[in-house]
Amino acid sequence: MDISRRTGAEAVTPDLVLALRHLAPRVVVVGDVMLDRWWVGSSNRLSREAPAPVVEVQRRSDVPGGAANTAMNLAALGADVRLVGVVGADEAGRVLRELLIEAGVEISGLLSSADVATVTKTRVVSDDQMLVRIDDVRRTVLTPALEEELTTAAVKALVEVEALVVCDYGSGLLLGPVEAAFGRESRPPLVVVDAHDGAPWARLRPDVTTPNAEEAFRLLGRPVPTDGSRLRELTAAAPELRRRAGADAVLVTLDRDGSVLFGPGEEVVNEPHRTPAWPRAEKQAAGAGDTFVAALTLARAGGVSLPVAASLAQAAADVVVQRFGTSVCSTDELVEHLAVGDAALAEETLLRRVAAERAAGRRIVLTNGCFDVLHRGHTTYLSQAAQLGDVLVVAVNSDRSVRRLKGPERPINSADDRAGVLAALSCVTYVTVFDTDTAVPLLERLRPDVYAKGGDYTPDQLVEAEVVRSYGGEVRILDYVPSQSTTEVVGRIRARRGQPDPGIEG
Repeated sequence: MDISRRTGAEAVTPDLVLALRHLAPRVVVVGDVMLDRWWVGSSNRLSREAPAPVVEVQRRSDVPGGAANTAMNLAALGADVRLVGVVGADEAGRVLRELLIEAGVEISGLLSSADVATVTKTRVVSDDQMLVRIDDVRRTVLTPALEEELTTAAVKALVEVEALVVCDYGSGLLLGPVEAAFGRESRPPLVVVDAHDGAPWARLRPDVTTPNAEEAFRLLGRPVPTDGSRLRELTAAAPELRRRAGADAVLVTLDRDGSVLFGPGEEVVNEPHRTPAWPRAEKQAAGAGDTFVAALTLARAGGVSLPVAASLAQAAADVVVQRFGTSVCSTDELVEHLAVGDAALAEETLLRRVAAERAAGRRIVLTNGCFDVLHRGHTTYLSQAAQLGDVLVVAVNSDRSVRRLKGPERPINSADDRAGVLAALSCVTYVTVFDTDTAVPLLERLRPDVYAKGGDYTPDQLVEAEVVRSYGGEVRILDYVPSQSTTEVVGRIRARRGQPDPGIEG
């Protein structure tokens, strides 16, 4: 099955993602299943018993984690998913099974046993800060009967599938059953290993392994360098890394630095393929690695080349790192992310994103303007605006709106270009484009906590101020940087070219 021949897929596009969903490859996930629990509340005092914060829990959520999260992501991206693993015959195991069934994951291979306890990881969060993570992980040794039952489940699951994903988060329990299943059933066309310790899984000769930087250096038997040379050292050691992983290709995830692919010569030429990340200041996102592995597997199962599959995986991970908690990336969300790509969110999409941010307790800041020729005055006040809250939304006047406000010679740069430049700034969370002369209609719908404008305005000059104050929002006027405006910049450019300055206003 080679979707790239049918779609001409040589880049990550919305059409490719939709085609993969339509293809619906059959994928088996075998691995360590766990339940992630998030307790979110507020803390305003210390306990009398010890110098520890007292958290008044206001919201609890349970979500599948580990291999179960990988399966959830695959299902959300359109794969036909079967999950093999073991949970306890306990309340956490029951919750996990219900959540997986609801998400469309086939769980006949997810065994429930009184001989084990379901792994749970409970995070206590207050004011967007994780105070403690409680891992309930009890050492488990599979009984011979349970190991044979797991082997049988793996054999059944591997019948007529396009891919196998192994998710080993340190238990090592499933190596024996998987190897035994390979002896009884034909090897799937694609085997992907995501393991804390990839060395034991080298015997499977996986097609791709996906260690993070720490895991990759562990495979190499050396510490992670702290002098910024980790990519250079990994590149130099790529042949050894692939040999120790026993894999055709090793795709190393580098957190905020994206990922790097060391693969077969016919697919990775001259230098390793890099995928940049879209970093965010999110402190409480979890499971982005599971999303990465799921999207990579989906793409490779569809015959997409390794470099394009790696880029698709990074795009899916970029979607979930913007969120709170353990989450999944769906086909529609990935299509939306790729469609806006480096530019603006549609208003309805923005409203959904901001609603999720607000539900997670984040303070929303909005500013707006033409941002026609980005200069230091803009970046100074955008940086200041970002410090007023947790999420900065920048609303950009459309081209038609700019012409109405500034005259027929404006804008100099199109709305897509202006939005793309703004979206690339680390202080900016979301960008949207609006077509009205003022931001009032957007403010009425979005209702940010803070409305910020540059220092060349006063609150009395802003028609938006009354709207913001009507719902209890705050209006903030930020610093003005002298001689830094679009008028000044364009005037200097024209003067150097010997052209008259038409007197366009900033």
